[in-house]
Amino acid sequence: MHRRSLAALLAAIPLSARAQVETHPMPPAGRRAWADQVPVLRFGILGGENEADRLGRYDGYRRMMEENFGIPVRLLFAADYSGVQQAFSARQLEASYMSPAAYAATWMDTNGGVEPLLVTKEADGSTSYVSVMYVRADSGITTLEQMRGKAMAWSDPNSASGYLIPRSELRGAGINPEQFFGRTGFAGGHEQAMVAVLGRQYDAGVAWASGQGEESQGFSRGALRAAVDKGLLKMSDVRIIWRSRPIQNGPLVVRTDLPAAFKQDMIAFHLALPSAAPDVHRAIERGSAIGWALTRHEDYAVFVDMRRVEAQERRRRN
Repeated sequence: MHRRSLAALLAAIPLSARAQVETHPMPPAGRRAWADQVPVLRFGILGGENEADRLGRYDGYRRMMEENFGIPVRLLFAADYSGVQQAFSARQLEASYMSPAAYAATWMDTNGGVEPLLVTKEADGSTSYVSVMYVRADSGITTLEQMRGKAMAWSDPNSASGYLIPRSELRGAGINPEQFFGRTGFAGGHEQAMVAVLGRQYDAGVAWASGQGEESQGFSRGALRAAVDKGLLKMSDVRIIWRSRPIQNGPLVVRTDLPAAFKQDMIAFHLALPSAAPDVHRAIERGSAIGWALTRHEDYAVFVDMRRVEAQERRRRN
C-alpha cells in the first residue's frame, strides 16, 4: 500500500481544525563553535522496526545535519528502548527521539542529565497520541472484558503506549494486569508485537496511534499506520477494542550538559525541516505530523510518576 501524501492527510482534516505548516529559516550551513565540544553528533534511533527500514528513513536526515552543522553525524540503531537509555547514561549519545516513558526513565537514570527540546505537532495542532489495544479480527474478542485470562503482548517495558499507559489506566479502572491477563510478555517493539499477535502467539497487543484520521487505514500516524504502509498488516486483520486518554508525543531529547548554542541550533534545524526539506521530514515522521513545538520536562512529569509507581509495584511483587 502506498503512503498517502501530507497534502492528502491534511485534506482529510476540516479547515477549521488544521494547524498551519510553519516556515522557519534553516540555520546557515557551516561548522559551529560548539563543534570543539561536540566533534561528532551521535544520534540515537529507538527500536521497534527493523534496522534496514530505519536506515532508509533516516539517512537523508543524517546527511542534512552533517551538511548543516559541518560535523559527522552517526546514527545509533538500538535494538530496543533501553539501548538508547543506556547510551545516554554512558554519555555515548548527544541526541535522540524518545518515547515519553523512555525519556522519563533516562531522566531518572541520569539524575536529570537529559532534557526535552521539541515535541512533534500533528496536523490538527495537537501534540498528543493514544495507546490502542488490538486483537485479531477473527479472534471473537470485541471488548476489553473478553481479554480476561487471555495472552497480552506488551511492546517494550520502556514504552508509554506499549506498556506504562495501558497498565496505568487498567489499574485506574480497577483492573490488576497481573491477575486479569492469563499470560503476558514483551515482544521487543510495536512491530514485533503485531507479528506475534497475527501469528497467534498472543491474543492482543498495544501500540501507539495518532488517534486522528481513518481507523480503517491505521489512523493518520503511528505504529499501526506504519505497519499498513509497509504491508505488514491490513486493518481488516485486526480489531481495536480499547484506547487510552491522550498521551503527550515523545520528545527530541539532548544531554543537559551540552552547549546552549548546540541546543539552539538543534531547535532551529528541526523547526525549519518541515518546510525546508519536506521529503526528509515525512520520511522520519511517517504521517500527519507537520512540525515541532517547544516542550519542557514538566510536560513529562506524569511519566516519571508512572515509572515510580511501576517500580513500587515490582518491589511489592518481589
